This record gives sequence, structure tokens and C-alpha cells, in this order.
Amino acid sequence: MDSDDADRTVKVGSWTAGRPLTAGLATWTLDRASAGWAATRSLTPLTADTTYVLYGWTKDNSSSSRSVSFTLPDRDRLTPGMVRYDDVSEDGAVTVPMAEFEARACESG
Repeated sequence: MDSDDADRTVKVGSWTAGRPLTAGLATWTLDRASAGWAATRSLTPLTADTTYVLYGWTKDNSSSSRSVSFTLPDRDRLTPGMVRYDDVSEDGAVTVPMAEFEARACESG
């Protein structure tokens, strides 16, 4: 990889909720259409040796998520019911069952 490419940022996909979201958990897939979500930019094929970052926010920037980074091997290790997110207490991204994610990351407080 050229040193010029090391910090290059390129948008490889974009999704928009089909209706206003309410408080709580929202999910979608990265590789195909999900109910309630529209791809506003088709997903560019992901490649090895690239770190991707996923980040969510509201149209008016009144709310946002923490970003989470992943590589192709990280994505390939995900199975149905598992979630990858950035856990501040773990100092980085973790992959856990959905129930654990809801209990730990989505608790209000």
C-alpha cells in the first residue's frame, strides 16, 4: 500500500431509514436490503487489508452513534445474532451476542 493511501477515506456505502426512528435499537445488514432501510449509495465491494468504519447519525445531527471499525475478517466472523460495537470499557471493538449488546451498550444511564 502506498503511504498516500494509508489514511485515505472513501465512502463505500450509505443507508437511510425509511421512516423516523424512535428511541431504542435499530439494525440493518451491510450486504443487502433490509426492511425499513434504503441504500442511498450501493455498497462497494469490501476488500482485504482495509479497515472500515461504520457510524450513524440523525439528519439534524441531534444524535449519533459511536463509530465501530472492522475488517473483512471481523465481518466474516459475525454470525446471526452477534453484534460488533465499540466498547469504551474494553478499549476497542468487541463482538457479543445481541442480548449482551442490548443489556450493556443500550442501557440508559
